[in-house]
Amino acid sequence: MPEILVLYYTSSGSVGEMAQLVARGIDAVPGVSSRIRTVRKISASTEKHEPILAETGTPYVTNTDIEQCIGMAIGSPTRFGNMAAPMKYFIDSLGGEWMRGSLTGKPASVFTSAGSLHGGHETTLISMMLPLLHHGMIIVGIPYSVTELSKTKSGGTPYGASHHSGADSELSISPDERKICIAQGKRLAQISIKLNSRKQ
Repeated sequence: MPEILVLYYTSSGSVGEMAQLVARGIDAVPGVSSRIRTVRKISASTEKHEPILAETGTPYVTNTDIEQCIGMAIGSPTRFGNMAAPMKYFIDSLGGEWMRGSLTGKPASVFTSAGSLHGGHETTLISMMLPLLHHGMIIVGIPYSVTELSKTKSGGTPYGASHHSGADSELSISPDERKICIAQGKRLAQISIKLNSRKQ
């Protein structure tokens, strides 16, 4: 069965929870399934990072995951209005995939979590879109037909799902944020299936 890669980095756990919800939306669409992966943390020098294999929890992403997926959702916490360094470090390593066109024509969506309500949700989402556009991916947003976008009092944008976690990550994912994450996964899956079927 074709798979959609849900790739994330999390520090407090919020983005990991969002990844599970996006994956739930993907898995609700017949004919496709999700593959959840994370990226390794890096040291301050960026010269060293964690071991190749994750001892527990979500497996680390590999180049095979990138090449085999028919679509991709990536999530990162907000870092001063940008994606976190471990996600950027991984994306920067995909020069070979860029040269081979491994992601060209595949749909992609993005999601994020931030400690403050106006802490850069939308700029972080856009920062993740830019390298995906360079890879030739097709960006999938969230339409306002997802009614929770219009009534949410916390996270949620047309650029991708977002979550307001609070300064100490004390806020749970709200019902509206939850529904937006699931809707994003479903939409990404539906578009991925349509595009993949045209290639065959």
